[in-house]
Amino acid sequence: MLLKGTLLKGYSGFYYVYSEDRVWECSLRGRFRVKKQDFIPGDKVMILSDRGIKATIEEVLARENSLIRPNIANVDQALLVLAMSTPDTDFNLLDRLLVQVAHAGIEPVIVFTKYDLARESDLSPYEYYRTIGCRVFYVSNILAQGMEEVREIVRGRVSVLAGPSGAGKSSLLNSLEPSLKLKTGSVSDKLGRGKHTTRHVELLEAAKGLIADTPGFSSLYLPPMRKEQLQEYFPEFGPYRKECRFKDCLHVKEPGCALREAVQGGEMTGLRYEHYRQFLEEVKAAENKY
Repeated sequence: MLLKGTLLKGYSGFYYVYSEDRVWECSLRGRFRVKKQDFIPGDKVMILSDRGIKATIEEVLARENSLIRPNIANVDQALLVLAMSTPDTDFNLLDRLLVQVAHAGIEPVIVFTKYDLARESDLSPYEYYRTIGCRVFYVSNILAQGMEEVREIVRGRVSVLAGPSGAGKSSLLNSLEPSLKLKTGSVSDKLGRGKHTTRHVELLEAAKGLIADTPGFSSLYLPPMRKEQLQEYFPEFGPYRKECRFKDCLHVKEPGCALREAVQGGEMTGLRYEHYRQFLEEVKAAENKY
């Protein structure tokens, strides 16, 4: 009987596929081995069940979307996990991640961890992301806050966790699914960054959904794009872009730029605008290499 499933991981020549509320150990049809088919976690496949949990992969379905880092396909949403303290929130990285997932056509969900260490802080920089259409959650293992809301949004969906080391991604997964018992890393006092504790990409069953806990990183290259395209990933720019004197305005030096006037007048946060300008220089530099 043919079953539709989701590839969780590949290991030692076998592929593990989630289908019908169980995990199947699958081998490949010969034609896939000849073609050297590239499988990545999240791929939707058709499998032919055999004895017990054994099956063969008969067909690989077209991908709806995919990410390069982490290398994963058919993602419904990206949980962007950043700590509110220890380490301090890296808003530059958050904005990079938002550009990347928007470019891939994936819905972002922002999860700020360690709320217990920052609940007396000014929340306006965090709440700003709600105003641009993002879903934002505050979680704390110490206070047992926010986990039910996160559990609800991952139910029945394929999610990827992204964010810097030390933000609490593995701890978040352990809270969602205690049976996972994933190793968590402390934050290095010297660098203020977490130790990398996740070494490979795979989809894990958690909270009745599938979640990828990905290797930690502290920097992220922007995806290839035209310089004019970058502003599309800053949704708050939209109303001002229409008022600029020039249709091809990049909002840096051009006269009559309504966006720069809004920033200077305090109508819009300057931090995201500064990140945009920094990213624009990176996009231009990358464009010149093509």
